[in-house]
Amino acid sequence: MPEWLQIILRSLFFLIILFLITKWLGKKQISQLSFFEYVTGITIGGVGAELSTKVVGSISHGVLSILVFAFAPFIAGLLSLKSKIIRDLVEGKPTVLIENGKIMEGNLKKEKYTTDELLGLLRKKDVFEVADVEFGLLEANGEFSVLLKKQNQPLTAKDLNLAVAAVKETQTVIMDGQILDEPLSTIGLNRNWLKTELDKLGVTIENVFLGQANSNGELNVDLFDDKIKAPSPQEKPLMLATLKKCQADLELFALGTELKEAKEMYSKNSEKLQRAIDHVAFILKN
Repeated sequence: MPEWLQIILRSLFFLIILFLITKWLGKKQISQLSFFEYVTGITIGGVGAELSTKVVGSISHGVLSILVFAFAPFIAGLLSLKSKIIRDLVEGKPTVLIENGKIMEGNLKKEKYTTDELLGLLRKKDVFEVADVEFGLLEANGEFSVLLKKQNQPLTAKDLNLAVAAVKETQTVIMDGQILDEPLSTIGLNRNWLKTELDKLGVTIENVFLGQANSNGELNVDLFDDKIKAPSPQEKPLMLATLKKCQADLELFALGTELKEAKEMYSKNSEKLQRAIDHVAFILKN
């Protein structure tokens, strides 16, 4: 067998082996590498590359070596779950670089970060003044976390004592002109509802590149033809307008009748409807 063909076959073989090992170790190994996992990952890749290009050599010995380095982080992960000491040793601990607006120079030198690098990390978090930071932590996986001082944090609905509607995950129900039934059923909808909504928007399923439905029963679509703009859902604004019209009609009925009982009934129901509108207006406006 020619050497170039052996290299191709070896490369494909070890590519499959490394892919299967990575899938087995799980997503955490990709997103949050510890020092130990970083070292073993580099070694596994080096062994795989060496064996792929070196025609002379035992493939079985190479696979054995890769399996040893693959099992090492797996065993270390199991031990870390049971022991805080081992977890700190293998995965490391976060380091405080900023506390109460003050840079911790000792910790900065310990982690071998310059002031410019620290300021760069802050800018990535949209923070441009060290004095605005309550805590700045360098996580064990190298990520930088920032907690702003209370007065510098953005206002939330909770700070203003505002009630907001609960938001559930939006589901993609159409992709590349094809209906996805599982996401539809996840939010309690079906194909008949989808067809009705598409008819309201005046588009056909074949023209829809992407369609997403939210928990409020609204459908937003993106069409294949970018020159055509699909209309936005109007169910909630129309419902709010209808409620306001009903409330206004009740007030007119109260003013237009001479009967005391009827006037009281219309006025009372108008007030009730107004209170209901005040409670749901922030939902229907969004």
